Amino acid sequence: MRQRSIPGSAGRVRPLALLGDPVLAAPCEEVTDFGPALERLVEDLFATMYAARGVGLAANQIGVPLRVFVYDCPDDEDRRHLGHLVNPRLTEADGVVVRGPEGCLSLPGLEAGTERYDHAVAEGVDLRGEPRTVHGSGFFARCLQHETDHLEGTLYIDRLTGLRRRRVLRAAARAPWAGEER
Repeated sequence: MRQRSIPGSAGRVRPLALLGDPVLAAPCEEVTDFGPALERLVEDLFATMYAARGVGLAANQIGVPLRVFVYDCPDDEDRRHLGHLVNPRLTEADGVVVRGPEGCLSLPGLEAGTERYDHAVAEGVDLRGEPRTVHGSGFFARCLQHETDHLEGTLYIDRLTGLRRRRVLRAAARAPWAGEER
């Protein structure tokens, strides 16, 4: 049996950028260096995601404005999807639009019914620059859309309107972490 390390086991947990941090609102830069620094970043992303009990994490959520995200997320059939994408682009988002609860590690403890497509495809590359295509359905499709949004400088609350948006923003203003500098 081949020995593989557990994702994140060699990484360090980094502080999360929270709502209001400018790094979350700006589009991320393409990765051009596929060396050891990228490997460390992916390990740190996994370590931070697991420590925060998340299912996905984008690099800008730990203050690194690069187009990278990791995931360990089930789909609606409870199949586990584990991996990372570098320089991803959402190439398909279609099917039924489902409003479901969505949260974010950069808005801890908050969630709101957010509309997302039930099917998504993201294309990018791996740590070595090899092409990767990731297909998602159900909850995993929601994860792929959420993480690629992060890399464009978009939070799930940016997709909310009206009362839903006002409620989340009010709750964020009252949250224990509101106004924290990290």
